[in-house]
Amino acid sequence: MANLVETLTDATRTIGVGAAYGDPVTIDGATIVPVALVWSGFGGGNGTASSPGATVASSDKLGAGDANGEGFGGGGVSIPIGAYVTRDGAAEFQPNIISLLAVSIPVIITAGWSLSRIIRSLKK
Repeated sequence: MANLVETLTDATRTIGVGAAYGDPVTIDGATIVPVALVWSGFGGGNGTASSPGATVASSDKLGAGDANGEGFGGGGVSIPIGAYVTRDGAAEFQPNIISLLAVSIPVIITAGWSLSRIIRSLKK
């Protein structure tokens, strides 16, 4: 299990500001810093049923050392939402419209559904 913790620690060092903001790139006198919406999640598990008489179902009995288990999972998402562009000492954020629409569609659908439920309940 110690190797798993070390591996996870090494893998998650890059999650954070470095994952959300890319390295600056200079093109035609403009400096561009890409920006992304980043999130991740991890989970794990462990289990044993080594005590005599532990039950799995109502009729099945486990003996000592008959059961064990482990598990681990993780994942992450990175959505490019735009870039900071610096020209002549002035910086401005230029959004990636397609990504922003893709991210906002679930929010809009949920808000519309919730609003319709609220209005329906107020009419009663």
